[in-house]
Amino acid sequence: MKVVILAGGFGTRISEETHLKPKPMVEIGDKPILWHIMKIYSHYGFNEFVICLGFKGYVIKEYFYNYFLHNCDVTFDVRTQGMEIHQNSVEPWRVTLIDTGLNTMTGGRVKRIQPYIGDKTFMLTYGDGVADIHIPSLLEFHRRHGKLATVTAVQPSGRFGAMQIDDEQRVQTFQEKPDGDGGWVNGGFFVFEPGVFNYIQGDQTILERDPLERLASNGELKAYKHSGFWQPMDTLRDKVRLEELWQANQAPWKVW
Repeated sequence: MKVVILAGGFGTRISEETHLKPKPMVEIGDKPILWHIMKIYSHYGFNEFVICLGFKGYVIKEYFYNYFLHNCDVTFDVRTQGMEIHQNSVEPWRVTLIDTGLNTMTGGRVKRIQPYIGDKTFMLTYGDGVADIHIPSLLEFHRRHGKLATVTAVQPSGRFGAMQIDDEQRVQTFQEKPDGDGGWVNGGFFVFEPGVFNYIQGDQTILERDPLERLASNGELKAYKHSGFWQPMDTLRDKVRLEELWQANQAPWKVW
């Protein structure tokens, strides 16, 4: 089963990092967050990826073009222009990189990769968010309900600490970054049947609006509730948090 990753946006809310590279190439540790996302899927045996490129897509192309070389021990014979591989430590990935347009919306990017999916079930997620989601359980849920689409629903934590105050203005409890208001939001990590392509009109279609709304109204969209770790990298603050977790060896999404 192929995994589609949306990696074409401008990343304007983290412009400190994205003026030279696309958002999925912003590094956590010494690896792009795109690599972290792919490692999650790869851990569960999913190694075929279709990546939707847009803004500075050539950076992602060059990354994978040089990926094998950067992750192997080699000897170069400059006289004969030969190369001898000593150690191959790369993942068994097959990566298809598709230019889906600079200003194409999320739904339009999905529509453009239809020829590379065919009539098969596929997974899709955003190129800027990680989670400790158990992919086999997500797929089992999708297959069990038999609908066209599954979205992973998450409950993001609040950005600020919360205080519980009594009638006399005394602080009773203080909770640092509690869960949000209890609402479930779109966390990515979708599973789609090919019939979803019929809900997308063209480049200006926003996946999260008309297609998902019509799927929901037709009873074809189910939510897989994930109560574990989930974190998008929307801002520099988010990036710093993910970096701190990684450096402390406390990254929940590192399931490999």
